[in-house]
Amino acid sequence: MPGGRLTQSERQQIAVGLADSLPYAEIARRLDRPTSTITREVMRNGGPTGYRADLAHRATQQRTHRRRQAAPRGPEATPQLNGRDAEVVREYEETLTTVFMQSGLSNKMMARVLACLYTTDSGSLTASELVQRLQVSPASISKAITFLESQSLVRRERDERRRERYVVDDDLWYQSMIRSARSNDEFVEAARQGVGILGPGTPAAARLENAARFLDFVGESLIRAAEQAREVLYTATEATSAGTAKPSSDHGETAVPTAPA
Repeated sequence: MPGGRLTQSERQQIAVGLADSLPYAEIARRLDRPTSTITREVMRNGGPTGYRADLAHRATQQRTHRRRQAAPRGPEATPQLNGRDAEVVREYEETLTTVFMQSGLSNKMMARVLACLYTTDSGSLTASELVQRLQVSPASISKAITFLESQSLVRRERDERRRERYVVDDDLWYQSMIRSARSNDEFVEAARQGVGILGPGTPAAARLENAARFLDFVGESLIRAAEQAREVLYTATEATSAGTAKPSSDHGETAVPTAPA
């Protein structure tokens, strides 16, 4: 977190800003902090209506204490893959969890599971691995996975040891986008049925027809865009000197898999 952890004074200013109905970006500007820091702080400590500076500060101290107790020390400490700092990775997982929640995953556990999967190099974990990493019950993991799978955000597969693994991969973004684009199809159909029932040319029918045409157009546009951009998901990238990624030029064209029926 740039500038170190939030202080109790900063948390009090966040509480004041929320009470004044200030947007997260404005609170962040006043504290000279990233907006994501303020968003994450509020979302994991009661939300905009339940945030309390003293409780948030105490909860953070307790989380830090628990992590220090759980972390192995001395020569037995587990080395971090690719030299990653475990604490920094945990902070990033919390940021990603907040982003997923703002994007529509209202259940925090589901967002945590998804963030956990996305921050593993393999992109897959077993139920027991998720339980261990997130320190939650198997039932919580099962419920979260069931929902994420229903939304095409996670898929299941068996590994060589016949264990069930939960996977996030590139094609899930495409599948999720298609599903989202088609999510309004039932409303479009019902709206057009309503036009005939309410009478063409009436204000109510016109309202329904306009909504149907709008959603139909947006949905079809999203599908076309997803089809055109799908190749991006399979384009290999390489790191630049600035630490960003760019499409790799030595892999040639990447075949685009055929969309499932």
